Amino acid sequence: MDSFIPFLFSVFFGYAPMLLFAYLIYWTDRYEKEPLLLLGLVFLWGALVASAAAFVINTAAGMGIYLFTQSETFTMISTGSAIAPVVEELLKGCAVLLIFIIFRKEFDSILDGIVYAAIAGLGFAATENAFYIYEYGFAEGGLQGAFFMVFIRVILVGWQHPFYTAFTGIGLAVARLNRNLLVKIAAPLLGLGLAIFTHSMHNTLAALLSGTAGLIVGTLIDWSGWLVILLFIFWALQRERRWIVTHLREEINMGTLNIEQYRTACSAWSQAAVRTKAMLSGRFRNTHRFYQLTAELAFKKEQRQLMGEEGGNTPIIERLRSELARLAPQVQA
Repeated sequence: MDSFIPFLFSVFFGYAPMLLFAYLIYWTDRYEKEPLLLLGLVFLWGALVASAAAFVINTAAGMGIYLFTQSETFTMISTGSAIAPVVEELLKGCAVLLIFIIFRKEFDSILDGIVYAAIAGLGFAATENAFYIYEYGFAEGGLQGAFFMVFIRVILVGWQHPFYTAFTGIGLAVARLNRNLLVKIAAPLLGLGLAIFTHSMHNTLAALLSGTAGLIVGTLIDWSGWLVILLFIFWALQRERRWIVTHLREEINMGTLNIEQYRTACSAWSQAAVRTKAMLSGRFRNTHRFYQLTAELAFKKEQRQLMGEEGGNTPIIERLRSELARLAPQVQA
């Protein structure tokens, strides 16, 4: 019983904040939200598959280095700076790669790459945080140590794993939306390389700058990096809005939607207001589906413009138009 309560505490404070962060990422994707099932799967991949495999590989590699060098310091630095970043970013990146390959039609924009990658990173962070809170919090400092570890893992470095892995998602998204073979090969490799580099830099500084100095420097780097990604997200959202404004304009003349619905589709805030009103009138399901489809239609038209008929874009566009036309009379703007 004595160890069960610390275990529950560690699991709760390891997972609950990361699930909240995952919801914030989901909320940020304003126009065309990714399927919750896929987001749940990438979170679980990070939390279960990637974290377990990384623990085994990192531990085995560390033991091998120690047996060869007989140096705890060298083992700690080399494992943290060279081995763990490569292993962990490859494993987390696999979740995004599987979405990219198997559910290619859901991978529509750079923001999609960031969303899938960040949530995979948050899943990994949840399990890692639970382990740190239990092993280095309770085990070394009791309840006070556990709360201190929660502060470090959630508040100070809670966004580090999604920050690193976001680069992998961006690289895959750039490859997805480009016809140039060189870009298709180079972009994912560059994204993965940046993920590994930023991860390695954090771990190296944490090892070299111990104590308060290391904590402050590491936190500044992690949060500065995430703010850069946040600005990139805002840019990606504006880019998606331009696609919607441009590609839905002709749908008014085609009768797919009316001018009021078009204006609502072009504004995330207007969509939120319309969805709220729809909850009160019992039309939320159709309203939510309608505005989700407007974004999907715009994105598919952009893909056809960039990639041609890759993946059968025209039949998908016609299907989306047909469903929108059917729902339009039931949806208010």
